[in-house]
Amino acid sequence: MNYHCHNPFAGNASVISGRRCVFVAISLLLIGLVGAAGSSDSLADEATNRGLDAAGASAGASAGASAGASTCASTGRVADNVVITQQASDGSMLSLRDMLAAGGSIGYVIVLFSFLMVALIIDHLMNIRRSTLMPPGLAEEIHRCLAEKRFEEGKKYCVEHPGFLSRVLHAGLDETGVGYATIEKAMEDAAVEQSARLFRRIEYLSVISTLAPMLGLMGTVWGMIQAFLEFEQKANPQVSELAPGIYRALITTLLGLGVAVPSLAAFAIFRNRIEELSAESTLLAEHVFADYRRSVQARRQPRTTPSGP
Repeated sequence: MNYHCHNPFAGNASVISGRRCVFVAISLLLIGLVGAAGSSDSLADEATNRGLDAAGASAGASAGASAGASTCASTGRVADNVVITQQASDGSMLSLRDMLAAGGSIGYVIVLFSFLMVALIIDHLMNIRRSTLMPPGLAEEIHRCLAEKRFEEGKKYCVEHPGFLSRVLHAGLDETGVGYATIEKAMEDAAVEQSARLFRRIEYLSVISTLAPMLGLMGTVWGMIQAFLEFEQKANPQVSELAPGIYRALITTLLGLGVAVPSLAAFAIFRNRIEELSAESTLLAEHVFADYRRSVQARRQPRTTPSGP
């Protein structure tokens, strides 16, 4: 026999899916911007090194026939090239401690978000499971209690085995004797309430995936402001003097994206798991009450009496 199961979670799923699409688009945009900035910086550094090498070679070739001033200028350029190369090598070996120090106070806030994200993921892995939301043997025991008209014993068993399915079945047991339509409505309301409670629990991961890159972007903007302020105060500033401030400013964006990406992925996984288990629990609850529904409908059918001659 086919059973029709009304899915009370479709509205919440569509709304949350829309928000997730926005978050994914923002995260991908930030990743693209950071990648473009990194590639342009590497190309600029390579072009600068090649130009300085060529200038040093030209100055060295003309040093024997020209004045000593040209040799001094060439030496200065080569020295600048060495400094830039040294800074690039130091940047490539950037340690985690250096990243945290360069991130500043905003970087430490993002790290705090990362610890909170890990704690939430572990908690959800332990609680959003099939064995937790749908305790084994619960459906069979409640079905036996309904067949034997032991409603109070079934309620007690649901209380002793808490979970999504047990709360839905307990709501249905509370309305036994009134009518199956009332029982079905009570179970649907309980399922909506329990699913909303689970969605609120995982919503913190969505908040972290949104706030972390925003904080990283704010730290980057603040670091760029500080870098350009220092650049403005010098009489003859060099481009190499601006580079350390820029890469330190970009670290907070990197930290924010490093927290947002796993948080976003975990939220999507747990959201899909909740939708699957909640719909399965609702359908299973209707199967548990199927025999009880048929018995109620059979009692309400009018009995036909044989007609006389």
